[in-house]
Amino acid sequence: MDIDLQNKLYSCLSSAVTDDRLALFNRIVENRTNYITVVLEDIFQPQNASAVLRSCDCTGIQHIHIIENRNKFQVDTEVAMGSSKWLSLHTYNKAENNSLIALNNLKKQGYRIVATTPHSNDVELPEFDLAKGKFALVFGTELQGITDTVLKNADEFLKIPMFGFTESYNISVSAAIILYQLTERLRNSENINWKLTENEKTETKIQWLRNSIKSSKSIEKRLWEDLNIQI
Repeated sequence: MDIDLQNKLYSCLSSAVTDDRLALFNRIVENRTNYITVVLEDIFQPQNASAVLRSCDCTGIQHIHIIENRNKFQVDTEVAMGSSKWLSLHTYNKAENNSLIALNNLKKQGYRIVATTPHSNDVELPEFDLAKGKFALVFGTELQGITDTVLKNADEFLKIPMFGFTESYNISVSAAIILYQLTERLRNSENINWKLTENEKTETKIQWLRNSIKSSKSIEKRLWEDLNIQI
């Protein structure tokens, strides 16, 4: 959408919410980031899926890429606590190998693919290099982890240091630990441009406004009619 039209839409929708609501959006969007994105491959337990989404929202991750090869991604509303309405969800489920399509799409956008699994060339969480560029964290299924497709196409491998007999955390716990530590380091960094651009902030707030206003479609329709614009 043209930036001028985008700003007109934002202004129009903003008038339908309270000043306090708009101030909340403006405050939260300042801590949103596209520098880190999350990829969920074939997550089949609604509680785990929802818990990861909740962690993404709490840590400021905006874009989530959902791969459905064998399993449909389902959200447990009680666990998610409405977090999905504030996130930008991108679903891949139209092809035979949706994982490869998702990874190629992210690489074209300049993301390095980071598989969250133990590997011979892995890096432990505290030593992960944030400054090398934006990255996509891939989390796999509850039982089998990430697929061979991800293993073959990953640029890097990341693991959480373990000090017990159990080999790994539950996926939702792993995501929470990794996202909290990396976003905390990101916000404290001085040389990484991790914030959304002004245009991205406006796009994000328009999404939030649309999800907050029951009559948003009618408001948009009237705006385009007044401007004599076909959208």
